[in-house]
Amino acid sequence: MKKLVGVIFGLLLVMLMAASCQTGTKDTVTIFHAGSLSVPFAAVADAFEEIHPDIKIETESAGSRTTVRKVTELGKLADIIGSADYVAIEQLMFPEFASWYIIFASNQMVIAYTDGSQYSDEINGDNWYQILRREGVAYGRANPDADPCGYRTVMLWQLAEKYYDVPGLYDRLLAGCPDGSKNMRSKETELIAPLQSGDLDYAFFYRSIAEQHGLKFVELPPQIDLSDVEYTDFYAQASVEVAGREPGTTQTQIGQPILYAVTIPENAPRVDLAVEFLQFLLGLEGQAIMEENGHKLIVPAIANDLPKVPAALRGYIVEK
Repeated sequence: MKKLVGVIFGLLLVMLMAASCQTGTKDTVTIFHAGSLSVPFAAVADAFEEIHPDIKIETESAGSRTTVRKVTELGKLADIIGSADYVAIEQLMFPEFASWYIIFASNQMVIAYTDGSQYSDEINGDNWYQILRREGVAYGRANPDADPCGYRTVMLWQLAEKYYDVPGLYDRLLAGCPDGSKNMRSKETELIAPLQSGDLDYAFFYRSIAEQHGLKFVELPPQIDLSDVEYTDFYAQASVEVAGREPGTTQTQIGQPILYAVTIPENAPRVDLAVEFLQFLLGLEGQAIMEENGHKLIVPAIANDLPKVPAALRGYIVEK
């Protein structure tokens, strides 16, 4: 009996050691990214791991400004930062934590809803602001201090007042979902559940998120949906104050087309693997996955400072 117990114990020990060796052989790439990049980055990571079985991609999502602050304020280590707005990298990471970024994708603002949303059979790109102001209609948005989708929603409201020529529209829309209200969440993806449950009738999203989650959505005029470089000057009429780099300070965000960016932090543990992943992301297969998940791509991608970008990535980009 003792001999049998010893054999079983020995087998278990060998199995545990083998499992430990197997898990220990994989190198890890850690990516902090915007919530709106969750679905496409998960798909890109899966595809990357298939051809690099010795590498494990670990992802963590949050609003873009929260994502950046994990590195700059909380001291967390990441190999890659993926932001829904390149400005978050520029404002919060330069020069200590990063010196370059690559703009690689775009998006557009939409109003998502479900079949159960009030007046879903009436709403369109011309009357949405009237529908949202009807009695009992609940709509949500992301937090501007944490998430670019949040301040882009506020910009959209400001631009809508000018585009539709309805004085006071911005204030009325803000009153329906004020700062700190229960219908404002830290990132736009946290609005999906209350929208699907019926707690919200409408929510301001990126188009890619609405498509990824099978939500219906109202397409807005390009003059206000922040998608078209043709209207850059019109977008610039909108501005929002958000929490700054230091406690108690603010930074002004100016309206402009939606532009996603990636960078490798200065203190990234595995720069070599981060570069390899970004090569895949910016290459043909990564581009295809991003497009399948509703993102408009910028090809070639654009760098703010080409000489500072790792040499292996320069073939995918041009300078801003």
